[in-house]
Amino acid sequence: MDRAPEFALPPGFEDRAREQDGRVIIQYNNQVFVRHDDDRRFYDEGYRPQYESLPGDRVREIIERDDGVRIVTIRNRYGDIIQRSRVDRRGDEVVLYYAPELQAERGRDYQWRDPGLDLPPMRLAVPVSEYIIDTTSDPDRDYYRFLEQPPVERVERVYSIDEVRYSARIRDKMRRIDLDTITFATGSADIPMNQASTLRKVANAIQEVLQKNPAETFLIEGHTDAVGSDESNLILSDRRAESVARVLTEVYGIPAENMVTQGYGERYLKVRTDGPNQENRRVTIRRITPLVRPVASNQ
Repeated sequence: MDRAPEFALPPGFEDRAREQDGRVIIQYNNQVFVRHDDDRRFYDEGYRPQYESLPGDRVREIIERDDGVRIVTIRNRYGDIIQRSRVDRRGDEVVLYYAPELQAERGRDYQWRDPGLDLPPMRLAVPVSEYIIDTTSDPDRDYYRFLEQPPVERVERVYSIDEVRYSARIRDKMRRIDLDTITFATGSADIPMNQASTLRKVANAIQEVLQKNPAETFLIEGHTDAVGSDESNLILSDRRAESVARVLTEVYGIPAENMVTQGYGERYLKVRTDGPNQENRRVTIRRITPLVRPVASNQ
C-alpha cells in the first residue's frame, strides 16, 4: 500500500467529532470514547510504517527499527488490532497480544458489545491495598511483586485490546497503580522533568517484569477532573496517558510496543467533586497481559 489505510467505524459506534492529533470522539450506547492511533509513539521515534493489504480487508503494518527489530501489527477493517508481534533480526517472534475472533468476517447485523455486560458484578476477594497502589502513599512498595500478581478474578477468555480499553468491567480484573506523584496542571498534559523522575521505581518494576517475559502488555490510563466539557476532557486524558508512556520509553527505555494508552476523561473520578481536583488529574497503570494474550490467560 502506498499510504496509510482509512479504517471504517466499528458497527454500533457513531462518529461524534474529529479532533486534531488524530483523535476521534465516538459514541456507543450513550457512552462517549476517544479513539486514537496508539502507534504514533513509534512514529515519533523516527520510524515510519509500511502497510500491506491482506485478504479479508485486513492490513499488516510493519515498523522496522535501526537494529533490525520489526513491530508487526495486523488490523481488521475497523482498525481493531488482531495481533501485534515483535520480530528480532534473526526472525524470532514474540507475540504481544492476539485476538483470534477478530479474524472472522462479521455479518451486516454485527454490533460491538461491551463484554463486561455478560459478567456479574465483581466481588473483590483481596484487600483494597492489594488491588490499588498510590505511589505517594506507598513509595516503598515492591511494585514488581505487585505487578506480577494474577487477576483478582477468573479471566473467561482472551479479550481484544479495544475490548479492554472500552470495558471498565474487564479492566477491573487487573490490579492498578495510581501514579499520583505526577500532578498535572489544569488543562495540561505536560510532565515536568522533576516529576518524571518519580516514575523510576515503577519503571524499574516494569523493566523487571519485561526481563522475565518480554511479551507483557501494560495499559496506561489517563484521567481528568470534572472541569471542562466531556469531549475536551477525553482528549486531555488521552494526551496525559500518552505523555506518561512517552516518558517511560524516552527516559526509562520501556519499549513503546509493550504499552497501550487510553484516556477516560472525567468518567472515573477518584474524588467525587465537580470542581478542580488534583487527585482526579491522574494516570494509572495496569498489567493487562492475562486479558489479551492466550497463553497468559490460561495461567
